[in-house]
Amino acid sequence: MSELTLTPERTALIAIDLMERIVAQPTAPHSGADVLARSVRLADALREAGGTVVWVRVERPNVDEQPPGSGLCPEIEVAASDIVTVKRTWGAFRGTGLEDALRERGVDTVLLTGLVTNFGVESTGRDAEEAGFRTVFVEDAMSGLDAHAHEFAVDYVFRRLGPVASTKEALAAVTCSIAR
Repeated sequence: MSELTLTPERTALIAIDLMERIVAQPTAPHSGADVLARSVRLADALREAGGTVVWVRVERPNVDEQPPGSGLCPEIEVAASDIVTVKRTWGAFRGTGLEDALRERGVDTVLLTGLVTNFGVESTGRDAEEAGFRTVFVEDAMSGLDAHAHEFAVDYVFRRLGPVASTKEALAAVTCSIAR
């Protein structure tokens, strides 16, 4: 991949379903704990550079009480400037107001991370691309329920929707733009 460039104040990190009950599930090729840690690092760097951070969690529709572990992981410190979005479908855009919130902030690029690759992350990525956002998939800050599903999404779907980068490349793009 060529060098990733970002304009932080026009970029949003969208982290999908980093909830205790989902992060605890067995995932591959990356553990939920690693995906969480990498997403938090990206969020901290992007927020410091003037970007937007979006934490997305899912709620099951038509139930009186959500299952235990349905809140964001305690490692996530939600800043006052962050957006917290609750989705009731696989993707984070449908019926949540997220697209409008990002446009109000002048966002034109989204970095996608979270769990799981071929469900919530892929659905959100498809919707983001269709809405006209430049969509960057941070491969090692997401994971599937198995490695094959993750690799298929990355290799055959994501590369057709936008750039695929590592956490290291995304962090370098954020910090390079600060130095400019």
